[in-house]
Amino acid sequence: MGAIETRTFRSGNSVAVRLPKSFGLPAGTMVTMEQVGDTVMVKPAVDADAEKAKVSELIRRLRSIGPITPIEERAPIEFPDRTGME
Repeated sequence: MGAIETRTFRSGNSVAVRLPKSFGLPAGTMVTMEQVGDTVMVKPAVDADAEKAKVSELIRRLRSIGPITPIEERAPIEFPDRTGME
């Protein structure tokens, strides 16, 4: 998506900006804002409890797979000699 220009507007005592629908953030989404120099970044906030639950589920599923078995050794692949193929 290319750059989109818009104007800020007054909302109570704050200055606000509307995010286009194409940005994919539904109304009511918690966000974090950070200013680095002239750049203002708006990102969906990370829910620490939800992230911890995802990692816990991943660990549970990995443990259900069981232990890793040793790697089977295969016979080496022998390539035939071909004339003219060096």
